[in-house]
Amino acid sequence: MQPIALYIHWPFCLSKCPYCDFNSHVRAAIPEARIIAALRTELAFEATRLGPRRLASIFFGGGTPSLMAPESVAALIADATALFTPAPDLEITLEANPTSIEAGRFRAYRAAGVNRISIGVQSLDDAALTFLGRNHSAAQAMAAVEIGRDIFPRASFDLIYARPGQTLAAWRAELAAALAVGLDHLSLYQLTIEPGTQFATLYGRAAFTLPDDEEAAALYDATADVAAQFGLAPYEISNYAKPGQESRHNLAYWRYQDYAGIGAGAHGRITLGDQLIATRRHRAPEAWARRVEARGHGSVEETEVTADERAREALLMGLRLAEGIDTKAYAARTGRALIDTLDPGILDQALLAGYIEATPGRLTATAEGRKRLNSLLAALVR
Repeated sequence: MQPIALYIHWPFCLSKCPYCDFNSHVRAAIPEARIIAALRTELAFEATRLGPRRLASIFFGGGTPSLMAPESVAALIADATALFTPAPDLEITLEANPTSIEAGRFRAYRAAGVNRISIGVQSLDDAALTFLGRNHSAAQAMAAVEIGRDIFPRASFDLIYARPGQTLAAWRAELAAALAVGLDHLSLYQLTIEPGTQFATLYGRAAFTLPDDEEAAALYDATADVAAQFGLAPYEISNYAKPGQESRHNLAYWRYQDYAGIGAGAHGRITLGDQLIATRRHRAPEAWARRVEARGHGSVEETEVTADERAREALLMGLRLAEGIDTKAYAARTGRALIDTLDPGILDQALLAGYIEATPGRLTATAEGRKRLNSLLAALVR
């Protein structure tokens, strides 16, 4: 039976960032006790129906999980490791924002069992942080990163690029300053305009402009160059790591393995019997909690992933990785040969153009191919 990656969603933030379309909510008073009780109930429900599984990773995402009391984190970790069989090298990640109060909790999170911290730095430019609606300064971010590096065995940070007015020289300097602290993982996000966000409204009014595609591509290319100087290599389109420090939890997504999602708005892909089931929880925290209290889980949708959907999803996820897709693992997971999912004519063109590489056991998008992955996949999938 496949190991399981466990995602736990904490849906609350102190404020809503103007670029964010994640399932996050602001409350005058966070009902932490109720939410934690519901998470523990829903976790027990998932463990019962999944049966004995090896637990490969736990990921506390959000929202802002570092708003949770360390005792709450400890209780959920204890439940998860009792309900499943923890892997000897179990990876437990918690996302954190680098405010001074939350940074002060880092030692308590480590004592609770967290062994990997992911810090939402987003920028080391104070003007950019204000524009992005962040509640911390660049100095606070660097202090939190240094504390995270010293306390946790593994640490990662997030940065947003392609911001208004961002120059190539400034980005290189910002990235080098962040990587000089010595963290082992970087997640990189291009600033995009998501429907329904405050930025969508402002952008529609021409309140700001973003770098064009050519400028954004130059910033992206510079990232790999600077990261390499600090020993980090791109192992996925938006993620860079030192050897062996890749996010094991996120690799489960990209390798199209089982993952269970609990909490408001969480998604999952879990094997039950001979079916792969897509799960989705209610997005609103209070409505989700009411459902859990009434029936043990907050699901609003559970559907079987068809063979065609499996084949497409596994391809879409796998080609994001520098390692590409293992054809045997693909066939075992989807029930069909990888070649049968691809348009042969488009595949030949992609191979000739140097966007795709194929060996008897693996299909890989090259670095140039991964830059064009969205358009490439739209043509490549049969």
